[in-house]
Amino acid sequence: MKQFLFFLTILLGLQFQARAKEGDRLRYLPVQDAGRIKPFDTFAKETLELIYGKKTYKESESKPSVEAQWVVLTWMLAPESWAKRPLFEVKHHDLLAQLGLPKEQKHFTGEQLFQSEKFSNLMQDLQNKRESKEKLTPFYQALQRIENQFILFREMASGRLLKIYPVPNSDTWLSIAELPPEAQTSFLEISKAVANYLGAQTESSTTAEQKIQLEKALDAAVTHFQAKAKQSDPAKYELTSKVETEVLYNDIHPFRIAYLFYLLSALVLLYLWIRNAPKGMAIAWGLLLTGFSIHTLGFIFRVYLAERPPVSNMYETVVWASWGTVLFSIVLELFYKFRVMLLAGSLMGLFALVIADSAPAILDPSLQPLEAVLRSNYWLIVHVMTISISYAAFLLAFGLGDLGLIYYVIDAKKYEDRIQKITTGVYRAMQIGVGFLAPGIILGGIWADYSWGRFWGWDPKETWALIVLLGYIVVLHARLVGWLKNFGTLASGVITFSLVIMAWYGVNFVLGAGLHSYGFGAGGIEYVSIFVLLHLLFVLYAYLTNRLQKPA
Repeated sequence: MKQFLFFLTILLGLQFQARAKEGDRLRYLPVQDAGRIKPFDTFAKETLELIYGKKTYKESESKPSVEAQWVVLTWMLAPESWAKRPLFEVKHHDLLAQLGLPKEQKHFTGEQLFQSEKFSNLMQDLQNKRESKEKLTPFYQALQRIENQFILFREMASGRLLKIYPVPNSDTWLSIAELPPEAQTSFLEISKAVANYLGAQTESSTTAEQKIQLEKALDAAVTHFQAKAKQSDPAKYELTSKVETEVLYNDIHPFRIAYLFYLLSALVLLYLWIRNAPKGMAIAWGLLLTGFSIHTLGFIFRVYLAERPPVSNMYETVVWASWGTVLFSIVLELFYKFRVMLLAGSLMGLFALVIADSAPAILDPSLQPLEAVLRSNYWLIVHVMTISISYAAFLLAFGLGDLGLIYYVIDAKKYEDRIQKITTGVYRAMQIGVGFLAPGIILGGIWADYSWGRFWGWDPKETWALIVLLGYIVVLHARLVGWLKNFGTLASGVITFSLVIMAWYGVNFVLGAGLHSYGFGAGGIEYVSIFVLLHLLFVLYAYLTNRLQKPA
């Protein structure tokens, strides 16, 4: 425990120290965007990520990375300078082939994409599909993303996207293009300060003292503009009190730090498990609890900033399920002390967080206001969080199942004792999952009656949640009456998770139908399909290997 507190104190101390520097005031400028107030730091990173696919810009390997706030602001201050820079991300190979662009390249200039006749023809095809209300294939989803990228860049370049000035008796803030004369003059000072600051970065003759003075001048210009904006509507500007906390959340990036600790914990546990070492669990516990605490801190940040439970979209449920997986592994480890419980928990917690962190175009990490049907913190907690935490238990069973099948592939007889321990973990994790999923479905029906006027309507989301529940109940009962032995239980832990993937991901990203439209998204189908197929093949391989190992 002392090691855990030490790690946490050092980590947070370094993060708080890192954020206090000159020239940062621009990042804290309040912006109205996507139905909420956010710092310019968040706005810039989200905007750059939507267009470029990353939160920093790197034109070439020989040039340094540029932070989002400078990139996005220069789109407006000097849009012509971006005409021939590779900015727009396109990854769909068929779309690149249609546009006559190289498949090995990911980023393209506006001239390459938008000035060709092929692009105009494809956009006409996309418009025809929209008018016919036809479901868009991944090809046309990728094309629609390019269109959105172009619109976003154009609106930012025109000054219409960045809304930074509150208006009395209006819910909408004014954009740069709409600012009154006094505010325009004040923002012009920010523009000059940014130009001077960026210019100094490229001049080798600029001294450190001169750079500090330019940073102070930029901070002063931003502070002066904020004072003007606050005078326009002091009450609305009070709503910007959380921007500093959000910038801190962006700087810390708690979920990324959490999965690094989960990785370290998994490596230590893997070593102890393979070598059957009698000591070292204190280190593994310290690393895991540190990661788990930072993971929890990330949730506290999101709850405070969004003022709601952090389970309103796919990204948040993945992060929540990761947290639940680690929690359940801790609980089972305290009961059984098998070590493998913590190992599977840290591996699956790591896996889920890496997926959430590495696919922002598919799993949107931004903080968004709730859809109208979701505007009930009570029901978000008792239904959505309950359903999602059940998936966490099933994810743990899936991870344990994989580990158990690996031992079957290596030598089932030699590792019989370890297989038995892992099987116990799979069975208990499934019981926990069913214990949360069943009441979660019932509570969802009550919420559906409250929101839509009916308890059950065979909506795809409802139907697949029920299929998951029945699938795991069948496995538990088959194990209870002796129909499933160790191998069958481990294989079921892996195979039955495919039902969870369909209910969790497939309904939203593949079917895209039903009343749960607020959770719909696009992308990643090929990766998920390959993931499921590989695991089904692995189960088959483990089965055949096990059969061959048995004496005739």
